[in-house]
Amino acid sequence: MRTIPFLLATLLLATACKRDTPEHADAHDHDEAAEQKGHDEGHDASHVHIAPEMLRDLRVTTAPASARPGGDSVTALGELTFSEDAYAEVAAPIPARVGAVHVTTGQHVKEGEKLVELHSPELGKARAALQSALARATAARQGVERKRALAAERIVAQKDVQAAEVDAAAAEAELAGARAELAALGASEDAARGGAGFVLRAPIQGTIIERDARMGQMADPGKPLFRVGDLGSLWLIVHAFERDAVRIQPDAEARVSFAAFPGREFSARVGHVGQRVDAASRTISVRLVLDNRDGLLKPGMSATASIPLGGPDGTITTVPAAALQRLENGWVAFLPTGERGSFERREVGRGRTLGDHVEVLSGLKVGESVVVDGAFLLKAEVEKSAGGGDDHGH
Repeated sequence: MRTIPFLLATLLLATACKRDTPEHADAHDHDEAAEQKGHDEGHDASHVHIAPEMLRDLRVTTAPASARPGGDSVTALGELTFSEDAYAEVAAPIPARVGAVHVTTGQHVKEGEKLVELHSPELGKARAALQSALARATAARQGVERKRALAAERIVAQKDVQAAEVDAAAAEAELAGARAELAALGASEDAARGGAGFVLRAPIQGTIIERDARMGQMADPGKPLFRVGDLGSLWLIVHAFERDAVRIQPDAEARVSFAAFPGREFSARVGHVGQRVDAASRTISVRLVLDNRDGLLKPGMSATASIPLGGPDGTITTVPAAALQRLENGWVAFLPTGERGSFERREVGRGRTLGDHVEVLSGLKVGESVVVDGAFLLKAEVEKSAGGGDDHGH
C-alpha cells in the first residue's frame, strides 16, 4: 500500500518536468539568438572602427586615386636642380672690397635690383684714365676744327691741319682704349665719375639662393658673391637606359614622387631628351620640367619619375603602393568615411607596379581618397578583429 502513493508522486513530478522543460529551452534559445544578433550588428566586415585613444597614436595620411597615361612606362631616378634658363652666379669682375650688402639669402629680387656695393682702386684708376682720355680727345677735336678754320683763311698751312688731325685720331684711339678697359672691368661709361666704387645688380629676377658677400671682405673674381635662381620652375634630370630613352616623347607628361612627400605625386613635362649615350652606364639624360610656383620643392631633392614610352594609350588608375594591403582574400584599400575613426574596407584589383605607385584594375575611381600612411595598421586591426571573432565563436 505504501508503494502506490510513492509511484503516484513520482509520476506527477515527471509530468511537471516535461511540461516546464520546452518553455525553458525556448527562453534560452531566444536569449542566445538575441545575443548573437547583437554581436553581428556590432561587427560590420566592410568597415574598420578605430577607438579614439588609438586614433591619436595612429598617423593617417590620404591620397586620391589618380589617372595617368596608360601603356608602357619607365621608372628613373634623378635629382632636382635649377633651370639653366633662370639661374645666374654673380661675381665681382675685378678684385674689390665689399661695401654695403643690400640683399640676403631667401630674398626675392627683380632684374636690375642692387645687390652689393664694391670698391676697387683698379677701377678708380681706369675711370680716371677715361676722364683724362675724354678730355684730350675733346681738346684734339676742337683743335682740328680751329686749324681748319684758320687754314680756310690761309692763316695756317695745310700741314698744320694734317698734324692736328693726326693728334685728334691718336686721342680718339686712346679714348676708345680707356672705354674698353673700363668695360672689361664691368663698369659702364655712364658711371665713370663714380671713382673707385661700383654696384653689382641682379641679372635676372629670382630668389637669392646663396650669399657669400660680407662687408669688408675682398671679393675674388673667381668666386660668386651671389647665386640667383627662379624657383618657380625646376628641372629634374634623370637617366634612362638607351632602349627606353629613344621611346620617350618630348612634352610627354611624367609623374614624379619625392621621398620628402610620401604618397604624393607631382606632374612634370619632358623638356629634353639627351643626344649622347653615357658609355659607362649606357643611359641617356632626360630633362623633366616641374612647376614649383608654391615653392614646395627644393633643388637637390632626390626623386623617382615614371615616364610614358611611346604615344598615349588611354589612362589607368593608380594609388601609392602603401595604400594597398594584402589580406587573406586579396588586396584591399581603406577609405575614410567622414566619421572620425571609421574607415571603409574595399576590395580592389591590383595591377602593375609603377615606381612607388600601383595600378588599380577595379574597386576604385579616380579622385577617391585612400589611406596611405596608416593602411598597414588598419590591416592589422582587421586581422586582429578576425582572430578575436574566431576565438569568440569557439
